[in-house]
Amino acid sequence: MAETNRIEYKQELTPDVDIEKEVVAFLNYKEGGFIYIGIDRDGKTVGVDDIDGCMLKLKDRIKNNVSPSAMGLFDIATEQRDGLSIIKLTVASGIEKAYFKTKYGMTPKGAYIRVGTSAEPMPQEQIDRLFAMRTRNSIGRIVSNRQDLTFEQLRIYYDEHGKRLNDNFKRTLELLTEDGKYNYVAYLLADENNNSIKVAKYSSLDRCDLIENNEYGYCSLIKATKSVLAKLEVENRTAATITPVERMKRLYGIGLPFAKRLSTPSYTTITPLRFRLNLRYSPTGLKSLLPAACPSLSATKSSSTVFPSPATKS
Repeated sequence: MAETNRIEYKQELTPDVDIEKEVVAFLNYKEGGFIYIGIDRDGKTVGVDDIDGCMLKLKDRIKNNVSPSAMGLFDIATEQRDGLSIIKLTVASGIEKAYFKTKYGMTPKGAYIRVGTSAEPMPQEQIDRLFAMRTRNSIGRIVSNRQDLTFEQLRIYYDEHGKRLNDNFKRTLELLTEDGKYNYVAYLLADENNNSIKVAKYSSLDRCDLIENNEYGYCSLIKATKSVLAKLEVENRTAATITPVERMKRLYGIGLPFAKRLSTPSYTTITPLRFRLNLRYSPTGLKSLLPAACPSLSATKSSSTVFPSPATKS
């Protein structure tokens, strides 16, 4: 039998065989699949010599190199085919998509999906969409440890944008569990909670010399996010120094080093200040938690702002 969209053959399990990629692809596939070890790509049975050792290595590689944990989503068994022993790995479709190779994270190099008879890299847009759905669905089912929540800051935010929260906003924004209790999304958007965002400023990219450290939070996630964005806006400033022989210009803010010679003897030098955001709660899926009216925020990616200066003559 040839390979199909749900069947993958591997002649043997060696360090060069990227078995994690095949497992991740089936975890992200809607129907899961089967991986047979001891069968070549033509469907010919070649068998496995060390069954026990191969099964142990297979289990360890999946356990240690695939995220989120796939434990409970795969099964390893032996079969006899053409008088030879082979290994059958059964992989179920996971409920915490997107799954990925731990080494590469949630990127196209780490996340794959089964397409036909091959494991194809998953586009970043699809990875982000699947993760947003997973985060929303998971924390939406978690009951808040506090039920005496108020949302005055959320109302103010909507009023500032010309929108109004009606009496059904708790259902509309999915702030309630199925039994009518506040969920963890409501807790994050409430006027008071125990979460914060830390913003650190360093003198260089090696993050050795800490210049400033600020913490925003213990309030609505929207208000804390606005405070962080306001801080970053203040720090992304430009200062210029003009001397008789040269013109020095420095950019302070978040970004990669950027330098461009304008003309001799005038030139531009960029001195970046490095920021680090440290969220006491999980930052992933932060964007999906905010209402549609909220400004976009991605806490899972670093952003760079570059302000090139036009070439001018002294």
